Amino acid sequence: MSTNNELKKRIFITGGASGFGFALAEFYAQQGWRVAVGDIQEQAGQQAQQALAQLTSDARYFPCDVTKEADLQRVADTLSEAWGGVDVVVNNAGVAQVGAIETVSLDDWEWIININLLGVVRGCKVFTPIFKQQKQGHFVNIASMAGLLDVPNMSAYNSTKSAVVSLSETLQHELAPSNIGITVVCPSFFRTNLGSSMRSTVPNMDKTLDKLMSKSDLTATDIAKQVAAAVSQRQFYVLPHATGRRIWRLKRWLPRGLYAKLMQQQFAKVKGSK
Repeated sequence: MSTNNELKKRIFITGGASGFGFALAEFYAQQGWRVAVGDIQEQAGQQAQQALAQLTSDARYFPCDVTKEADLQRVADTLSEAWGGVDVVVNNAGVAQVGAIETVSLDDWEWIININLLGVVRGCKVFTPIFKQQKQGHFVNIASMAGLLDVPNMSAYNSTKSAVVSLSETLQHELAPSNIGITVVCPSFFRTNLGSSMRSTVPNMDKTLDKLMSKSDLTATDIAKQVAAAVSQRQFYVLPHATGRRIWRLKRWLPRGLYAKLMQQQFAKVKGSK
Protein backbone atom coordinates (compact mmCIF):
# COMPACT_ATOMS: atom_id res chain seq x y z
CA MET A 1 0.00 0.00 0.00
CA SER A 2 1.39 3.41 -0.95
CA THR A 3 1.83 6.00 1.80
CA ASN A 4 0.50 9.54 1.55
CA ASN A 5 4.08 10.74 1.17
CA GLU A 6 4.62 8.44 -1.81
CA LEU A 7 1.42 9.70 -3.41
CA LYS A 8 2.88 13.21 -3.40
CA LYS A 9 5.96 12.16 -5.33
CA ARG A 10 6.17 13.31 -8.96
CA ILE A 11 8.24 12.05 -11.90
CA PHE A 12 8.60 13.10 -15.53
CA ILE A 13 10.21 10.78 -18.11
CA THR A 14 11.18 11.67 -21.67
CA GLY A 15 10.78 8.89 -24.21
CA GLY A 16 8.38 7.38 -21.70
CA ALA A 17 5.75 5.93 -24.01
CA SER A 18 7.60 2.68 -24.72
CA GLY A 19 10.73 0.66 -24.02
CA PHE A 20 12.77 1.40 -20.93
CA GLY A 21 11.06 4.74 -20.37
CA PHE A 22 7.68 3.07 -20.06
CA ALA A 23 9.08 0.32 -17.82
CA LEU A 24 10.34 3.01 -15.49
CA ALA A 25 7.02 4.89 -15.64
CA GLU A 26 5.14 1.68 -14.90
CA PHE A 27 7.34 0.88 -11.91
CA TYR A 28 6.87 4.32 -10.35
CA ALA A 29 3.13 4.28 -11.05
CA GLN A 30 2.89 0.99 -9.18
CA GLN A 31 4.48 2.74 -6.21
CA GLY A 32 1.72 5.37 -6.30
CA TRP A 33 3.79 8.20 -7.74
CA ARG A 34 2.27 10.81 -10.02
CA VAL A 35 3.78 9.99 -13.41
CA ALA A 36 4.13 12.08 -16.56
CA VAL A 37 5.68 10.82 -19.77
CA GLY A 38 6.81 12.82 -22.76
CA ASP A 39 7.20 11.31 -26.21
CA ILE A 40 7.06 12.22 -29.89
CA GLN A 41 4.85 9.19 -30.63
CA GLU A 42 1.41 10.51 -29.75
CA GLN A 43 -0.57 7.30 -30.18
CA ALA A 44 1.91 5.36 -28.04
CA GLY A 45 1.89 8.21 -25.53
CA GLN A 46 -1.88 8.14 -25.16
CA GLN A 47 -1.82 4.37 -24.79
CA ALA A 48 0.89 4.67 -22.13
CA GLN A 49 -1.19 7.22 -20.24
CA GLN A 50 -4.20 4.90 -20.27
CA ALA A 51 -2.11 2.00 -18.99
CA LEU A 52 -0.49 4.09 -16.27
CA ALA A 53 -3.86 5.49 -15.19
CA GLN A 54 -4.79 1.96 -14.12
CA LEU A 55 -1.91 2.03 -11.64
CA THR A 56 -1.85 5.54 -10.17
CA SER A 57 -4.25 8.39 -9.52
CA ASP A 58 -2.42 10.89 -11.75
CA ALA A 59 -0.86 9.81 -15.06
CA ARG A 60 -0.16 12.28 -17.84
CA TYR A 61 1.18 12.27 -21.38
CA PHE A 62 2.81 15.24 -23.12
CA PRO A 63 3.71 15.41 -26.80
CA CYS A 64 7.37 16.25 -26.38
CA ASP A 65 10.31 16.45 -28.77
CA VAL A 66 13.59 16.72 -26.81
CA THR A 67 15.20 18.55 -29.73
CA LYS A 68 12.86 21.47 -28.94
CA GLU A 69 13.52 23.35 -25.72
CA ALA A 70 10.04 24.91 -25.95
CA ASP A 71 8.42 21.46 -25.67
CA LEU A 72 10.30 20.68 -22.47
CA GLN A 73 9.58 24.15 -21.10
CA ARG A 74 5.87 23.62 -21.76
CA VAL A 75 5.98 20.40 -19.74
CA ALA A 76 7.87 22.09 -16.92
CA ASP A 77 5.41 24.98 -16.77
CA THR A 78 2.39 22.67 -16.82
CA LEU A 79 3.73 20.41 -14.08
CA SER A 80 4.72 23.40 -11.96
CA GLU A 81 1.14 24.63 -12.14
CA ALA A 82 -0.61 21.26 -11.82
CA TRP A 83 1.70 19.49 -9.39
CA GLY A 84 3.57 22.35 -7.78
CA GLY A 85 6.82 20.99 -9.21
CA VAL A 86 8.45 17.64 -9.90
CA ASP A 87 10.76 15.45 -7.82
CA VAL A 88 12.52 13.33 -10.45
CA VAL A 89 13.22 14.07 -14.11
CA VAL A 90 14.44 11.20 -16.28
CA ASN A 91 16.22 12.23 -19.48
CA ASN A 92 15.66 8.96 -21.28
CA ALA A 93 14.80 9.71 -24.92
CA GLY A 94 17.52 8.45 -27.24
CA VAL A 95 18.40 6.92 -30.59
CA ALA A 96 21.16 4.69 -31.97
CA GLN A 97 23.65 5.02 -34.81
CA VAL A 98 26.10 2.35 -35.96
CA GLY A 99 28.80 2.60 -38.60
CA ALA A 100 32.48 3.06 -39.35
CA ILE A 101 33.83 6.60 -39.06
CA GLU A 102 34.22 7.00 -42.83
CA THR A 103 30.69 5.79 -43.62
CA VAL A 104 28.58 7.81 -41.19
CA SER A 105 27.33 11.11 -42.56
CA LEU A 106 27.65 14.37 -40.68
CA ASP A 107 23.87 14.62 -40.88
CA ASP A 108 23.67 11.43 -38.80
CA TRP A 109 26.22 12.84 -36.34
CA GLU A 110 24.14 16.00 -35.92
CA TRP A 111 20.94 13.97 -35.60
CA ILE A 112 22.20 11.77 -32.79
CA ILE A 113 23.98 14.60 -30.95
CA ASN A 114 20.82 16.70 -31.04
CA ILE A 115 18.77 13.93 -29.43
CA ASN A 116 21.12 11.91 -27.22
CA LEU A 117 23.27 14.72 -25.86
CA LEU A 118 21.45 18.01 -26.36
CA GLY A 119 18.14 16.38 -25.42
CA VAL A 120 19.63 15.64 -22.00
CA VAL A 121 21.18 19.11 -21.81
CA ARG A 122 17.79 20.70 -22.54
CA GLY A 123 16.06 18.57 -19.91
CA CYS A 124 18.60 19.54 -17.25
CA LYS A 125 18.58 23.19 -18.28
CA VAL A 126 14.79 23.52 -18.20
CA PHE A 127 14.11 21.68 -14.94
CA THR A 128 17.06 22.91 -12.85
CA PRO A 129 15.34 26.23 -11.98
CA ILE A 130 12.32 24.29 -10.67
CA PHE A 131 14.55 22.03 -8.57
CA LYS A 132 16.40 25.04 -7.18
CA GLN A 133 13.16 26.84 -6.37
CA GLN A 134 11.78 23.85 -4.48
CA LYS A 135 15.21 23.21 -2.90
CA GLN A 136 15.36 19.57 -4.01
CA GLY A 137 15.15 17.33 -7.04
CA HIS A 138 16.88 14.50 -8.88
CA PHE A 139 17.96 14.02 -12.48
CA VAL A 140 18.31 10.55 -13.98
CA ASN A 141 20.30 10.71 -17.20
CA ILE A 142 20.19 7.58 -19.34
CA ALA A 143 23.59 6.95 -20.92
CA SER A 144 24.95 3.51 -21.83
CA MET A 145 27.94 1.25 -21.30
CA ALA A 146 28.80 2.61 -24.75
CA GLY A 147 29.60 5.84 -22.94
CA LEU A 148 32.22 4.05 -20.83
CA LEU A 149 33.50 1.39 -23.24
CA ASP A 150 34.81 2.35 -26.68
CA VAL A 151 33.15 -0.25 -28.89
CA PRO A 152 34.29 -0.07 -32.56
CA ASN A 153 31.88 1.04 -35.30
CA MET A 154 29.83 3.07 -32.83
CA SER A 155 31.76 6.33 -32.66
CA ALA A 156 28.71 8.60 -32.97
CA TYR A 157 26.65 6.72 -30.39
CA ASN A 158 29.60 6.24 -28.03
CA SER A 159 30.48 9.93 -28.21
CA THR A 160 27.00 11.09 -27.26
CA LYS A 161 26.71 8.66 -24.38
CA SER A 162 30.17 9.46 -23.01
CA ALA A 163 29.22 13.13 -23.17
CA VAL A 164 26.09 12.36 -21.12
CA VAL A 165 28.30 10.68 -18.52
CA SER A 166 30.61 13.71 -18.43
CA LEU A 167 27.68 16.11 -18.22
CA SER A 168 26.22 14.10 -15.35
CA GLU A 169 29.56 14.01 -13.49
CA THR A 170 29.86 17.78 -13.86
CA LEU A 171 26.32 18.46 -12.71
CA GLN A 172 26.80 16.19 -9.70
CA HIS A 173 29.31 18.72 -8.37
CA GLU A 174 27.60 21.84 -9.71
CA LEU A 175 24.12 21.11 -8.37
CA ALA A 176 25.00 19.44 -5.05
CA PRO A 177 24.85 22.75 -3.12
CA SER A 178 21.23 23.09 -4.30
CA ASN A 179 20.31 19.62 -2.99
CA ILE A 180 19.87 18.29 -6.51
CA GLY A 181 20.94 14.70 -7.05
CA ILE A 182 22.22 13.07 -10.23
CA THR A 183 22.11 9.46 -11.35
CA VAL A 184 23.64 8.30 -14.63
CA VAL A 185 22.52 4.93 -15.96
CA CYS A 186 24.86 2.88 -18.16
CA PRO A 187 23.24 -0.39 -19.20
CA SER A 188 24.62 -2.86 -21.71
CA PHE A 189 22.33 -4.48 -24.28
CA PHE A 190 18.88 -5.46 -23.02
CA ARG A 191 15.51 -5.96 -24.66
CA THR A 192 14.10 -2.56 -25.62
CA ASN A 193 12.94 -0.72 -28.75
CA LEU A 194 16.18 1.16 -29.43
CA GLY A 195 16.57 -0.61 -32.75
CA SER A 196 13.34 0.87 -34.13
CA SER A 197 14.99 4.25 -34.66
CA MET A 198 18.54 2.99 -35.31
CA ARG A 199 20.48 4.29 -38.28
CA SER A 200 23.25 2.03 -39.51
CA THR A 201 25.74 1.72 -42.34
CA VAL A 202 26.60 -1.83 -41.24
CA PRO A 203 24.72 -4.58 -43.14
CA ASN A 204 22.33 -6.70 -41.04
CA MET A 205 22.99 -4.66 -37.91
CA ASP A 206 19.34 -4.99 -36.91
CA LYS A 207 19.77 -8.77 -36.66
CA THR A 208 23.02 -8.42 -34.71
CA LEU A 209 21.39 -5.97 -32.30
CA ASP A 210 18.44 -8.30 -31.78
CA LYS A 211 20.82 -11.17 -31.00
CA LEU A 212 22.78 -9.08 -28.49
CA MET A 213 19.59 -7.88 -26.78
CA SER A 214 18.23 -11.40 -26.51
CA LYS A 215 21.30 -12.51 -24.54
CA SER A 216 20.65 -10.10 -21.66
CA ASP A 217 19.72 -11.66 -18.34
CA LEU A 218 18.07 -8.38 -17.28
CA THR A 219 14.76 -6.96 -18.45
CA ALA A 220 13.76 -3.31 -18.68
CA THR A 221 11.77 -3.80 -15.47
CA ASP A 222 14.82 -5.22 -13.68
CA ILE A 223 16.83 -2.15 -14.63
CA ALA A 224 13.97 0.18 -13.69
CA LYS A 225 14.05 -1.28 -10.17
CA GLN A 226 17.80 -0.67 -9.95
CA VAL A 227 17.35 2.93 -11.08
CA ALA A 228 14.58 3.56 -8.53
CA ALA A 229 16.79 2.16 -5.76
CA ALA A 230 19.66 4.38 -6.88
CA VAL A 231 17.45 7.48 -6.83
CA SER A 232 16.20 6.72 -3.32
CA GLN A 233 19.82 6.28 -2.15
CA ARG A 234 21.12 9.22 -4.21
CA GLN A 235 23.57 6.86 -5.93
CA PHE A 236 25.44 8.30 -8.92
CA TYR A 237 26.40 5.39 -11.19
CA VAL A 238 24.02 2.59 -12.18
CA LEU A 239 25.82 -0.11 -14.18
CA PRO A 240 23.21 -2.88 -14.24
CA HIS A 241 25.06 -5.58 -16.17
CA ALA A 242 27.81 -7.54 -14.41
CA THR A 243 29.82 -8.15 -17.59
CA GLY A 244 29.75 -4.45 -18.41
CA ARG A 245 30.97 -3.60 -14.91
CA ARG A 246 33.88 -6.04 -15.24
CA ILE A 247 35.00 -4.67 -18.61
CA TRP A 248 34.73 -1.09 -17.30
CA ARG A 249 37.03 -2.01 -14.40
CA LEU A 250 39.48 -3.59 -16.82
CA LYS A 251 39.50 -0.40 -18.88
CA ARG A 252 40.31 1.64 -15.79
CA TRP A 253 42.99 -0.71 -14.46
CA LEU A 254 44.72 -2.18 -17.52
CA PRO A 255 47.34 -0.41 -19.62
CA ARG A 256 45.66 1.03 -22.68
CA GLY A 257 47.45 -1.37 -25.03
CA LEU A 258 46.17 -4.47 -23.22
CA TYR A 259 42.65 -3.11 -22.99
CA ALA A 260 42.65 -2.18 -26.69
CA LYS A 261 43.73 -5.71 -27.61
CA LEU A 262 40.91 -7.13 -25.47
CA MET A 263 38.31 -4.91 -27.15
CA GLN A 264 39.56 -5.80 -30.62
CA GLN A 265 39.27 -9.50 -29.78
CA GLN A 266 35.73 -9.03 -28.51
CA PHE A 267 34.77 -7.02 -31.59
CA ALA A 268 36.12 -9.79 -33.83
CA LYS A 269 33.91 -12.31 -32.00
CA VAL A 270 30.82 -10.15 -32.55
CA LYS A 271 31.61 -9.78 -36.25
CA GLY A 272 32.17 -13.50 -36.52
CA SER A 273 28.83 -14.32 -34.92
CA LYS A 274 26.76 -12.45 -37.54
